[in-house]
This record gives sequence, structure tokens and C-alpha cells, in this order.
Amino acid sequence: MPLFAGTVLAAACALSACDGKRGAPDTGPDGAARNPLVTISGEGAVVVPAWQPPQVFIAEGDEPKVIAEAETALRELRLFGGPRDAIPLLLELHARMPDDPRVAALRERANAALIAEGDAALARMDSDPEGLVRAHQVGEVGRTAAHEDPAMRAYLTRIDRADQSMQLDHRGERELQSGRLGDAPGERGALQYFREAMERRPGDARAAQGIAAVESALIRRAEEAASKNDFASAERWLQSAASVRPGMETVEDARQRIAMQRRARVRELLDQGMAASLRENGLPQARRTLSDMLRIAAPGDPAAAELRARIDQVAHYGLFRAGQVFTDALRAGTRGPPMVVVPHGGFRMGARDGEEGASPSERPLHYVRFDRGFAMSRTETTVGEFRRFVQATGYRSRAVRRGHSIVYAERTGNLVRRSGVDWRHDFEGKPARDDMPVLHVSARDAEAYAQWLSQQTGERYGLPSEAQFEYAERAGSEGSLAWASRVPPSFAGNLTGGHDRSPTGRRWRNAFEGYGDGFWGPSPAGRFPSNAFGLHDLSGNVSEWVADCWHEGYRRAPADGQPWVNPGCRQRVIRGGSWASAPAQVRSAWRLSTDGDTTNARLGFRLVREL
Repeated sequence: MPLFAGTVLAAACALSACDGKRGAPDTGPDGAARNPLVTISGEGAVVVPAWQPPQVFIAEGDEPKVIAEAETALRELRLFGGPRDAIPLLLELHARMPDDPRVAALRERANAALIAEGDAALARMDSDPEGLVRAHQVGEVGRTAAHEDPAMRAYLTRIDRADQSMQLDHRGERELQSGRLGDAPGERGALQYFREAMERRPGDARAAQGIAAVESALIRRAEEAASKNDFASAERWLQSAASVRPGMETVEDARQRIAMQRRARVRELLDQGMAASLRENGLPQARRTLSDMLRIAAPGDPAAAELRARIDQVAHYGLFRAGQVFTDALRAGTRGPPMVVVPHGGFRMGARDGEEGASPSERPLHYVRFDRGFAMSRTETTVGEFRRFVQATGYRSRAVRRGHSIVYAERTGNLVRRSGVDWRHDFEGKPARDDMPVLHVSARDAEAYAQWLSQQTGERYGLPSEAQFEYAERAGSEGSLAWASRVPPSFAGNLTGGHDRSPTGRRWRNAFEGYGDGFWGPSPAGRFPSNAFGLHDLSGNVSEWVADCWHEGYRRAPADGQPWVNPGCRQRVIRGGSWASAPAQVRSAWRLSTDGDTTNARLGFRLVREL
């Protein structure tokens, strides 16, 4: 049983018995009367009447004149609208003069023009609701006027296929509205109907829109699943959508949107987990949040690893994890110095037995343990960081108040006192760059800077203890030097090397033979590689203040790594080698006593912060 209006029409009227004469009955090949009406399916019924040739009167002997009239009408593309149009005239002429070659030629031209008009109507049916109706009107004329023409029969087939595609479009739209998309294997739904419509009529814009609508519906399902944190289902819907219109960017765009939504949700859970880990007794909640995160995070998502590490480390490091680099916010709106979280643990502090260059003040060797990690400045405090402190507070350092400091003089190769030198100057007394370690600062200047940072951040900053400094400098090493060999490895740090030369060609008299680092004087902070803890320049560049008062040895020294301080002490401890230190002063156990007001071109500082 035919399903489509055009098919019904073709079955009833493909071969017409009408001979084109006036008043001739509209019959089928068996002589039965043909139904005069054709219904086109659509949004409401559209009725196209069967075409009846209008009555045409031609007087005897006027045939040549009528032929000319038909040719004029054909040239003006007046094909069938009235009795004096080309096709009605040619039907009457053909009935009277069936063998006339002029009439046959004009009929052939008229048929071609009629088919061209019908094809134009079919071409605009996607944008013009009347296009298919007009195409059927043309087909009705063609069934009567040129049913024997193969080109006309092909055109009528195109109408049938257009009817079928429209019917399939309607079925697809109903399925789409009902939510039956046809995306599952073996399921017949909207997608199959739209694709069949495209097969019937390639370029069917309505079917193409329907296919795109199926894709959009699948994407909406993916987005709905993502909104419920069901990202596995969201990906399955996206994969289904990707098979609808392969090669289009729509699905990939949706995938990117959902990936952003997923990342945002994971970051939200990360924030919740981090906040829970900070609360007292909050670890169970943090672990539950991690479980939720693992259910929705993509494999290998670093946020999950970050929260897991935070939970694992919170007992030892509070907010942080070993090796983490962070900065604290200042009340002024800027950030504090980069800090590195030093891992908790223990080490043997002091000079080893038989250590060359060691002094009695570096003994006895004793064990120190840090039950909780601490944070240490990644590099020495820089000129720029100290400048920010001075500008914010108006602080006047010791060298500023005293009016001089100790600098290096290239002319003599000695350290000499020079007026007008303070923290703003380099080792030669010239203006210092902001990325250089700050020099010409006393222990009290360093402590004033630490106190300001504490006020700005609400955290506890201070100078490191001797134990913290040596533990950080060793970073797990046990030898006298921070590295395994007697000669520093390439780019170990800014040390005195046998290959170093000053601008005028001076050399060091006591230096590491075979080593050179390219600097005569301090290097910019952090220029050389970090040690195993992520800290720079602890063994070289500039020596540094620590918090301890000077003691002649370690008897009764704290075993927990806290500073060993006597109230009101003047003699302080310096740690770490400098750009002008002899090899013995680069040892990890080396320590030196000096007045806390000392300022010079070899001495700076860095800070630690409680976690």
C-alpha cells in the first residue's frame, strides 16, 4: 500500500488516456475516471487539483497563426495558466496536427520549460512553503500534457521522492518531540527517519536540521548528566552525538564545555577538601571529599593528587606539603617572599670525626630532630624585598644610621670601610639591583624585616636557627660539604674557585682548585641550581645571619632544632659560605661568631616561617 501522496498520484495518473481535446474526460489506462484531487502531507492538508486543459478554440485555417501564438507564449514562459498559454494551445494543435514537426518541436521545448519550472519549485521547497505545491501543480500539467516523455516521468519520480522525504521529516520530528532519538543500536527513531529523508532527497534542509537537532538533544543529555556530576554518562552521550554528524565541531565544543565544568567541580571539591583539612578534626570530612572527587575527576587529574597529598601531609605540615613553594599575602596587597616547605626529619649536626678544617665550636656531633616541617626562604632576601619593607615602614637600617659599611675594593683586593654605603648598595658600594641579595644589614635589621612580615601576614617569620640552617644546607648529605666530591660539581654555586678572575685579573689565594662559576662578587639570588630541598645558595653566594647567640660548642644545645638564645646577647652566629669564603668556610658545619651590628659585603640573610 503506497504511503505518500505523490506515490498515490503516480499510481493513478502515470499513464493518462486524455488526448488533450476540449472536454476530454480525465481517465486512467483502463478508461475509468481519474480522481481530480491530490493531497500533499504537511502542516495541514494542501489540495492540488488534477489539471484540466482549458478549452481552446482554433478556427479552421488559423493553425499557422496559433503556432506563432504558442511560440510567443513559450518564449514569454506563459506555459499553462490560461487558454492562450503555450501548453493548452499546443495540446489542441497536436490533436489536430499530430505529425506536424513544428508542433512537435514546440511541445518538446514546452515540456523542457515545464520541467525546469517544476525543478525550480522543488529547489525552493525548503525555504518556500508553496514550493512543493507548485511542483505538484507542474506535475499535474505534465501528467496530462507529456506523460509519454521520459524526462517528465523522471521529474514525477523526483516529486514522489520529495513527498516521501517530507513525510519522513514529519515522522522524524514527531519522534524527536517524543524523545525517541534513535541513537541506540537497533532503535528506530528520529535519526533514522531524517537520514532516510536525506536519502530520498539529498540536500533536504529540513532533514539536515532534524539531524542537527538530534545531535543537540544528545548533547543536552550529556550536559544534564554533567550537571549531576555523572561525567561517565556525559561522555557516553557525547560519543553518541559524535556519530550523528561526524567531523562537525559541535560535539568537541560541548566536550570542552563539559570538561571545563568538570574541572570547575573538581576544583570546588579541592577547595572544600582543603578547607576541611584546616579545621580541627576536619580530616574525616576531607577524606570524604576526596572520595567524591575521585568519582568525578578524570584519570590522572592533579587536583585529586593534590588533595590526597594534603591529607597525607597535614599532620606534619598543616597547610602545606614537603617541597611546596608558596608566598603569603601581605596586607598591602602584594605577596611575601617565596618560601619552600622543608620536610620534617632528623640529622646529625656538627663536624664529623676527622673533618678537615673543623673547629671545637662545631662539636660535639649531636642528633637533632624536627617533628614538624618548617618553611625557609627559597633564596637570600633580595634588595627588592628589603626595599619594599623600608618603603612601607620608613625603617632606617644600622648602616644608614651609622653612615658606612664594609665593601670590596678592587684596587687593593681588600674589604674596606666606605661612607654612605647601606642596604641599597652592592659589594663594591655601587647601587644594587633588586634581584641581588641584600648586603650591609645587621642581625637586628634582618629581625626587623621578619617582624614586619609577621605583622603583614599574621604568620610567624624569623631568622633560622643554626640547626635549621645546617639541616637545610645538608639536605640529606652526611659529608663535610653539601655535595659528595671534594671539588664542587659544575655550577654548585657562587664559591671561590681557581678559575675565577676579578675584572682586573685578580685570583683567589685559597680557593677550590679546578672550579669556576663566572662571578667575582655576589650573583643574583637563585642563579644557581637548588639543592635537594629546593633551596638556593645555602653553601655560597653570601653568608647569612641565624637566630642563635654564639656558644663555644654544642653541649646542652637544643635537640629539637630551636634557636639557642641568651637574652641580651651581642655575639651572633653566621652560617654558610660566601663568594669570598675559603673552602673550609663552605663546609656544612662551619659557623662564625660576630657582633650582631656587623654589616659588610659578604653577609646577608634569609627567613624561616612556622607552619
